[in-house]
Amino acid sequence: MPSERLLHSISTAELERRWGAVRAAMAMRGLDALVVQATQDWLGGYLKWFTDEPATNGYPATAVFPREGLMTLVAQGPMHGRRNLKGDEPEHRGVGTLRFTPSYSSIHYTKHYDAALVAEELAAAGFRNIGLVATSQMQYDFADHLHKSLPAVEFSDATDLVDRIKAIKSAEEQSRIRETAALQDTVIDAVARWVTPGQRDFEIAAYAQYVAQGLGSEQGIFLGSSAPLGQPAVFRPRHQKGRELRAGEHFSLLVEVNGPGGFYTEIARTFVLGKAPQELVDGLEAVKEAQRFMLRMLKPGAHPRDIFVAFNDQMRGRRLPEESRLNAHGMGYDMVERPLIRHDETMPLASDMHVVVHPGYVNDRMFAVICDNYLIGADGPGQCLHRTPQHIIEL
Repeated sequence: MPSERLLHSISTAELERRWGAVRAAMAMRGLDALVVQATQDWLGGYLKWFTDEPATNGYPATAVFPREGLMTLVAQGPMHGRRNLKGDEPEHRGVGTLRFTPSYSSIHYTKHYDAALVAEELAAAGFRNIGLVATSQMQYDFADHLHKSLPAVEFSDATDLVDRIKAIKSAEEQSRIRETAALQDTVIDAVARWVTPGQRDFEIAAYAQYVAQGLGSEQGIFLGSSAPLGQPAVFRPRHQKGRELRAGEHFSLLVEVNGPGGFYTEIARTFVLGKAPQELVDGLEAVKEAQRFMLRMLKPGAHPRDIFVAFNDQMRGRRLPEESRLNAHGMGYDMVERPLIRHDETMPLASDMHVVVHPGYVNDRMFAVICDNYLIGADGPGQCLHRTPQHIIEL
């Protein structure tokens, strides 16, 4: 049974499904073990996917996932700390060994502490073919030390191996994703009922966070800002949220938080304290049509680069700015995960993928944006997971 201390555990059966699928793929590649590291859970979801435990606060946490047997976790804790488990501890399912070290990325001389423990475990197990997962998330000194301290080991990148499995959402994962979307709908509704002139942008975001965490969210971001009508209210981080919202003005809000179980969705809406001007309404209609155009192309087997080219062709045809960053992508335990709907993505779309579509553009007079999540079915995206109407919220 999962621990009562855990807010919203994923089931052990779901963890075992993931482990089994990965181990079958590892056997085909001849890999003895995988090494996964993360330092935070916004874009560090691989670790949680394997362990149901997020990395937080910038502290490195590393899992050694063997093709056979129990995992080893190396994480923040007392020097030389060690616990031997049997794999059935509710808070550490599938883990046989916990090792601890007080390392900090801000303290340079601790740069090899985690890697030294992981290398010890790999050497003791006699692993010779090891896959590294999400190397872009690994600290440079960590990976460098592994290579140098284990010269007889063959390391390879196993990220694609995991990505192909992780991108397809199980029924349990889809249920958790729907719960997150519903949570975010509640947050948007609560903000609409609560906000009044005189509040500063950070207070609006803080209230949204209060509501979200009260409903079971653990992590995430709240971007947005206020502005007079006729000026763009773009997404801004917290340190730029000092402005005071005044009567007759508007603000944007992006709620990109995880929900019960740690899965992310995101929703963005525009609020007006009064009547929305026609140009803002027209801007929203433009991005809603862009979203609909994108959704019509998100079918199993479709290739993201082809979708991206077609999307920008239609944006040019409508004399709207082309997308040059990212306006549609997968989501799960990571805020952004594969596949990206972009020119450089190699993973084709498939049924049971979870995607967000958030086209937007900014000019001197407004910021037009819409953002919602969808699950891809056999014929393409199903009904929008968010139930918040796609219109400007007039207060």
